[in-house]
Amino acid sequence: MKKLVSLLLVLSMTIFASVGCSQKPAEQPATEVPPTEAVDAVTTASIVNEEAAFINATSKDGTWIIAILNDLSIDKELVLEGEFHDKADATKDLYRKIALYAQDADHKVTARYTLTAPKLTIKSPNAKIQGGTFKGDVYVEANGFTVQDATIDGNIYFASQEYKDSCVIAADAGKEGKVTGNMEVK
Repeated sequence: MKKLVSLLLVLSMTIFASVGCSQKPAEQPATEVPPTEAVDAVTTASIVNEEAAFINATSKDGTWIIAILNDLSIDKELVLEGEFHDKADATKDLYRKIALYAQDADHKVTARYTLTAPKLTIKSPNAKIQGGTFKGDVYVEANGFTVQDATIDGNIYFASQEYKDSCVIAADAGKEGKVTGNMEVK
C-alpha cells in the first residue's frame, strides 16, 4: 500500500511538473500601447571640454546651448547650425547659445573661458555668444546674432545687411559685449 501511494505520488508529481513546464501561458488579450512621443535628445545643455564634443554640440543635431568647462582651442572651422528653441521648449522663440563661462546657483559668473578657432559660421537664428571670448572670425548667415557680455577677438562678417542690422552687441551686468576687429557685410 505504501508503495502504491508512493508510486502515485511520484507519478502525479511527474505529470504535474511536465505539464507545468511545457504549458504555454494563457493568451492575454492584446492591449494597445499608446504611441510614445519621440525623445528629444536636445532638451538639455551640452557641457563640453573637448573638441569632438563641442563640434557635435554645434551641429544641426546638437543642443540649444553649448557650455564649455575650460579654455578650448579647435583647429577646425566651426559651424553653428540648426533651429533650436529657448530651453528646448517648442513654444518659445528660436534661440541658440554658446556659453563661454561658468556660473553659481545664483547665476553669478564664476569663470570666463576662451574658445579659439579659425572661423565660426553662425547659421542658427538668434544665436548668442555669452560670457567669455571667442578668438577667431565669425561669419553670420542668420538673423539675430548677439554678443552678450563677451568679446569677439576677431572680425564679424555678415552675409547680408539684414543680418548685420539684426546683430546686437549687448551689455550684461555692466560688462559690454565687444568686437576687436571689423564688422562688415562680406
